[in-house]
Amino acid sequence: MELREFGTKSSSFDLNSIGLNAGTIHWNLSNEKLTAQTLELGQGTLNDKGALCVNTGKFTGRSPKDKFVVKDNLTENSVDWGDINIAITKEVFDNLYQKMRSYLAGKEVWVRNCYAGADPDYRLSVTVINTLPWANLFCSNLFIRPAEDELTAFEKEWVILQIPEFEADPAVDGTRSANFTIVNFTEKVILIGGTAYTGEMKKGIFSVLNFILPHQYNVLPMHCSANEGKDGDVSLFFGLSGTGKTTLSADANRSLIGDDEHGWADGSVFNFEGGCYAKCIDLSAEKEPEIYAAIKPGTLLENISFFKDSNVVDFADASITENTRAAYPIDYIPNAKEPSLGGKPKNIFFLTCDAFGILPPISKLTKAQAMYHFISGYTAKVAGTEVGITEPQTTFSACFGRVFLPLHPTKYAELLGEKLEKNPDVNVWLINTGWTGGKYGVGKRMNLKYTRAMINAAMRGDLDNVEYVPHVVFGLLKPQSCPGVPAEVLNPRTTWSDPEAYDQQALALAQLFVNNFKQYEDEASEEIRSASPRTAL
Repeated sequence: MELREFGTKSSSFDLNSIGLNAGTIHWNLSNEKLTAQTLELGQGTLNDKGALCVNTGKFTGRSPKDKFVVKDNLTENSVDWGDINIAITKEVFDNLYQKMRSYLAGKEVWVRNCYAGADPDYRLSVTVINTLPWANLFCSNLFIRPAEDELTAFEKEWVILQIPEFEADPAVDGTRSANFTIVNFTEKVILIGGTAYTGEMKKGIFSVLNFILPHQYNVLPMHCSANEGKDGDVSLFFGLSGTGKTTLSADANRSLIGDDEHGWADGSVFNFEGGCYAKCIDLSAEKEPEIYAAIKPGTLLENISFFKDSNVVDFADASITENTRAAYPIDYIPNAKEPSLGGKPKNIFFLTCDAFGILPPISKLTKAQAMYHFISGYTAKVAGTEVGITEPQTTFSACFGRVFLPLHPTKYAELLGEKLEKNPDVNVWLINTGWTGGKYGVGKRMNLKYTRAMINAAMRGDLDNVEYVPHVVFGLLKPQSCPGVPAEVLNPRTTWSDPEAYDQQALALAQLFVNNFKQYEDEASEEIRSASPRTAL
């Protein structure tokens, strides 16, 4: 069978070099062409705005228990093995890699050459091989797109081979299920089978960068959004789901560097990605105008539903999944910075939704406290968000992204400490976007207007010379005044009708922090351990 190839291909790399003998290869096609091919194959439909809408099938999210890392000489003594980084043998990888290549013999594939990392000094070259044109569209949007002359000279480095229709036989192949993601750091290959959920490719490369950048370059990888003011001041926003990371980092007066994944090198903060993968459940033009406006031709919408007898998206419909997503190039956001990098950060914000109503709405952290709260990665789920939750429940995710960390969390916290030591003018703030005046069910949610005022005051430098008082349990430094915010709001104990009840709840929350930190304390430095909250008054 004669090989047929279309699109712009590198002169120095073909699929034969990795033992893949496809029948038809589409190289680096445009978003318009990929959209048209998806429609021709009956794999998607257009909504009323011209965005491509697809269903990812059985999997509408990542499958972390089915993600493995090959344990070999490179990784054996460096990866933090356990239930996050699950070890698998080279033999299992080799067997599946060969089976997947054999499966593609003579078949049609879509190939994308792209980059991860906007700073040329640290970027990875990534070649993605897909069996679905819309999966390749996702990669076009989420990774960084090389210029035409870069494509023709593109060199192979990392390879992602994604075949949703290829399923493993766990009894024979050594996986847990039919679906799998396997990262091989030595071979520089990621295998993805049995799942069409595109986020596995995005987060697979994020995990790779979380290993390579700190391990080889002393660059801190970060699960955060980043923006830049008119004076070049960069702010970082860390936060788990529901803390307001997307909302608070979206600012019409500041340029967006990126919404999810960044690196902090000496003198620069840079986006890992070339696009955004935004949640779009309950999306509206009023609440999130930039994201809503990005739903247009070239954008990929995943797992949404339409209003009856129309192609108008019902963004409130979660019948397929709560995890509905929109993937689009970052330049679909009007104030996106090009290229997606800036100088070192001036302000770092750790966002938490404290449903217990204990943490101050804004507090300044010492270096030790910054490392401690970075490792803790705290937020809380509230009653009603999940079946069975009747009281606020704590959620701790180390470095605000535990499931993507190949190294031990203390490695990232120590690297953050090094960055702060070298740059003492960087401010680190803890922002509570959760409850005040009592826990969930008693108090009320922090006024978003006040939260924005506090963040803006911090970025303007208005909090540089105000009085600070340490929190009696957590030791966090509470500003006693802030433009646009009532003084009593800044001290959460005064917002409770029963101050003694506040004290008891504060100690109970502190104990939860201490209990969570026990898993890290053997590897943590004395400096980090010193920032632990008090558990008795």
